[in-house]
Amino acid sequence: MPEVGHEQHSRALQELLGESQVATAGDVLDGYRRDTWFLSVWRAARGQLAERPLAVVFPRTAEEVQEIVRYALTHRLAVVPYGGGSGVCGAIVPADRSIVVDVRRMARILEINDHALFARVQAGKMGQALEDELQQAGYTCGHFPQSIALSTVGGWVSTRAAGQYSTRYGNIEDLVLGLEAVLPDGRLLRVPPRVRWATGPDLRQLFLGAEGTMGIVTEVSLKIFPLPENTLLQSFSFPSMVLGFEAIRNILRAGWRPPVVRLYDAVESARLFPEASTGNDCLLLLVSEGPGALVATEAAACAGVCAAHGGEARGPEPVQHWLDERNKVPAFDTFVEKGLVVDTIEVSATWDRMEQLYQGVIAALQRVPGMLVASGHSSHSYAQGTNLYFTFVARPSAPELGEALYLDCWRATMEATLQAGGSIAHHHGIGRVRKAWLVHELGEGVSLLRELKAALDPAGLMNPGALLPEP
Repeated sequence: MPEVGHEQHSRALQELLGESQVATAGDVLDGYRRDTWFLSVWRAARGQLAERPLAVVFPRTAEEVQEIVRYALTHRLAVVPYGGGSGVCGAIVPADRSIVVDVRRMARILEINDHALFARVQAGKMGQALEDELQQAGYTCGHFPQSIALSTVGGWVSTRAAGQYSTRYGNIEDLVLGLEAVLPDGRLLRVPPRVRWATGPDLRQLFLGAEGTMGIVTEVSLKIFPLPENTLLQSFSFPSMVLGFEAIRNILRAGWRPPVVRLYDAVESARLFPEASTGNDCLLLLVSEGPGALVATEAAACAGVCAAHGGEARGPEPVQHWLDERNKVPAFDTFVEKGLVVDTIEVSATWDRMEQLYQGVIAALQRVPGMLVASGHSSHSYAQGTNLYFTFVARPSAPELGEALYLDCWRATMEATLQAGGSIAHHHGIGRVRKAWLVHELGEGVSLLRELKAALDPAGLMNPGALLPEP
């Protein structure tokens, strides 16, 4: 088949969907050349983003997504699913011969099932809009990622997202009861909402964390919860991260599930909570919510555990401050303008490896030349372990060395995490920044993922370059 030019593809897509659902203007395409990965922001500021997609399409239905995918397959065009563009690992880097599928016009709540407590939602629904509508109806999804105002339901699925209230409500894989997705050959797979089943392998897992490489999620069925009757806020100061870890471990070991459990090291405690911090202590934030009697009992039990591990009460004010400020994050552009490289990297491990993980990563980052600040906090905990969120700020010795310095910081973090026996990703996904280390964690599992990808997408057209390392 002779190669078709960009203008011909544009006209064909407009005939397929309608002119209002296809964009080819340069200024529009420029807005889809990246997600919010720091390295893409750094490169964009230096005019180093070489390629841009041939078109952006805005389907309104799953059937239109099917038509787009079939067209792309016929003409061997890459397909890049696009939600809110809030990813931070480089999963969105559309090549020149690619179609970006912006699903945000698929943004309806299709059903709120009061009796069975679930909602069916189109994948392009923005997170905050979903939560606002659910709360108006008396429910919550219980899923509050920091990017809730910037991310879509489909994006949550694609990155295996975790919300700030995950200790009680679960992460996205715990909340998804069913989903619908367009496969790379244009077929529509529907997994209806089910409480549990034993009919073979769980097909939802093909798309949870797949970053658009296995197909395009078009609809998701999510658990919902009645709004809590009561909420209590507590904070405690610990002499060290190790003692704070022990308090969290014993709270969850006993069966308590406060939705918010966040432990900040001394650097972050002093920076974020100066009125509550001595400058050398580590601050633990706890939120309990649910039925009134349960909340009071849980809060008292958590306070007892914290006191037993050297924790001193600091009151509700630090938690309220965090609640007020939790989603206000400086844009990467601010740091790029100052010539600084910065990022947050979330990893995880079981409790028996936590001290080594925290100390090992901080030490590894501090050894990177140009490092200004390396700090960490825990934000998602389980009876078996927790995650750690590391933040680094570094200054390259020359502007042209910024990218290399950034990658050195990531390399130090990934290697120290693997050495401690941790997982290289907790909830931001793999994208392009982590994929080189995937084989060190999954081993033969990487080959299996490649085989699954080849079986579903033999032409390799679904979001090429993301998730899977090059052979």
